[in-house]
Amino acid sequence: MNQLKKTIDTKEGVSRPKNWLKRNKAQFEILGMSLPGAILLLLFCYLPMFGIILAFKDYSPRDGILGSAWAGLSNFSYLFKSNDIFIVLRNTIGYNLVFILLGSVLNVSLALAVTSVRQKMASKFYQTVYIMPYFLSWVIISYLGLALMNVSNGFFNQSLLPAMGLNPIDWYTNPKPWPFILTFANFWKWTGYSSIIYIAAIAGIDPTYYEAATIDGATGWQKIWHITLPNLRTIFCISLITQVGGILGGDMGLFYQLPLDSGALADVTTTIPVYVFKNLTKGSASSLGISSATAFIQSVVGCILVITVNKVVDKISSGESALF
Repeated sequence: MNQLKKTIDTKEGVSRPKNWLKRNKAQFEILGMSLPGAILLLLFCYLPMFGIILAFKDYSPRDGILGSAWAGLSNFSYLFKSNDIFIVLRNTIGYNLVFILLGSVLNVSLALAVTSVRQKMASKFYQTVYIMPYFLSWVIISYLGLALMNVSNGFFNQSLLPAMGLNPIDWYTNPKPWPFILTFANFWKWTGYSSIIYIAAIAGIDPTYYEAATIDGATGWQKIWHITLPNLRTIFCISLITQVGGILGGDMGLFYQLPLDSGALADVTTTIPVYVFKNLTKGSASSLGISSATAFIQSVVGCILVITVNKVVDKISSGESALF
């Protein structure tokens, strides 16, 4: 077999170096470029998996992770018997369902609106305006919110509400408006950025489809319904799968930084990431096991949801729109 391979290579005029380094020399630059990303992936995604063991341990700083007593499922039992678990799950799942369902509609709608603008300068201006909030950190946004909602000198209490004949509101102790504030802040920051992928997908649609539809007398809405939206189906399904997988997650800055960690707002702002963070910062060794158990459940449920939703999408779309 080796002799036959040498004969074929000789006939084709191909010289194959026997040394592996020489044979893969052309790939070294690509490997070098991917090395920092691979190291970061190892450090922050794979090595921390070792910490899963804390969910089953009664952690003691003196004994260390491996030396601490085995606790079995006691951390999980404590978690589900806690009075906070219902509130945490309600907030996490409720907010994320709104973000996924309404956010998907807003992302596609904004992409359709921007691509319908024919003037290049106007299109660039609009894209700059709606993408700009994405580059602001939640720390900056929280201070903007404080400037608007400060009880003593905020714009709302000093100017807007008095002009409308309404009494000032202590925003950071009143939980009722915060579900709407958090939802608005999330869409204001993320919708522009999330719509970019749909804008790119629309730009990749063959323009002859639209030309043929125009000749057939199709209206603008008919073109969107029969041409644009069907071509966005795969991108939409992949985005839906990844978002559903993170339904037990949440934006830490949105739920922790924007409300300024106000205890009066805990019932409407505490999601799983905030709950885990607060347990980690309690300073108690036992709370570390509770945090690990919560994160473990979050990861397992997220993985199951991704596989399940992908299977459903694969079944409905006959394998055309699934992620894997």
